[in-house]
Amino acid sequence: MVNLLPTILYSSMIGMTLIALLDVLKRPKQKQNVFLKGLLLLLMVHLAGELFIHSGAYIYAPGIAGLQFPLRVLLGPALYYYAHASMSADKVANKSLKTLALSGPIIVLLGMVPFIFMITPAEKLALATPSTRDPDLWKIAVFTCLFTTSVFIFYTLFYLVAALKLHNVHRRQLMERFSEIEHSSLVWFRPILFIWGATWLLYAIEFSLGALGIHWYGSGVVLPILEVIALAIFIHKALSQKVLTDSEKGIPHTSQPSQSQTRAALLSTEKMQFIASKLEHAMKKDKLFLQDDLSLKNLSECISETENHISETLSQFLNTKFFQFINGFRVEEAKKALDDSDKLITNIAFDAGFNSKSTFNTAFKKLVGYSPSAYRKLKREDKQNMSRVNESKV
Repeated sequence: MVNLLPTILYSSMIGMTLIALLDVLKRPKQKQNVFLKGLLLLLMVHLAGELFIHSGAYIYAPGIAGLQFPLRVLLGPALYYYAHASMSADKVANKSLKTLALSGPIIVLLGMVPFIFMITPAEKLALATPSTRDPDLWKIAVFTCLFTTSVFIFYTLFYLVAALKLHNVHRRQLMERFSEIEHSSLVWFRPILFIWGATWLLYAIEFSLGALGIHWYGSGVVLPILEVIALAIFIHKALSQKVLTDSEKGIPHTSQPSQSQTRAALLSTEKMQFIASKLEHAMKKDKLFLQDDLSLKNLSECISETENHISETLSQFLNTKFFQFINGFRVEEAKKALDDSDKLITNIAFDAGFNSKSTFNTAFKKLVGYSPSAYRKLKREDKQNMSRVNESKV
């Protein structure tokens, strides 16, 4: 029996993935592209397995049903390694994570041994219909489904969390060295992790319920629609993402202090106070923050202090990060323009040193408590009220 909507949607997803894969194959053999190819191939296997069932093609080759299960467990690890190749300065990923990832398919295969070797293709086909299925063989099939799904959930959630932590480290390192991080921080990656997490969790739940013979009104409809959305967003963003340079990826993990250790100040308070005054002068007098590509390296050259000394002064003495420090001055500059001019907010953002309106809006609201437009409106209302008060006095 053909499930029409899922068949159409999974066929569309295979088409999208194939087009994306052909695009990536034309690109340079950089690590980011290599791991993206691997992830797309695994997605193809997963989608083909779903199409195989929903299209009814399984009746022609029931013996190969479920053979995608071991590879499906690698989806979470593949997404993590794509993230590692895209964001981490470490040339090699953690070996224990590699070992764990490779153990997933082995565990699934071991759990599938009874289903593979104890049930013939004809018996597997008979299991698809309640009236023809053997109760004992059905128990084996249900166990196989629940076991492989449980392993899939564990590995997927584990590596999604690992990818989220990796992204947080990457973003934090960028904020310590750059004033503009939107294009190099992969801002799209965090929401896509939650979308994939929700999609694959729903997949696991629906697959398990289906194995138990439980169906809900959204079975075969909600999941493929959610998968189409998640896949379309991921492919669009991943293909648009530029390959980051080594400096944009941050500092290798081996060069960083352990998170469990509190970073001790190496500079004296007097030295940090001296550097802080130089930073203040560079911002208020020279207005270096107006440079839209200002980085820690540029600032270091301008004030003749090392990057490490500036970073330590910002974190230990001023209790801030480079990104927040620079954008604080930019927001103050923008506030003056919002008070005194009728310029477009986008122009004000660019004039103040921001590279994008979205970054400006986020930084402004975080520091001021209002969006730029709300702030301008509030200031104008205050001025009008002051004018009325002055007029009433006269």
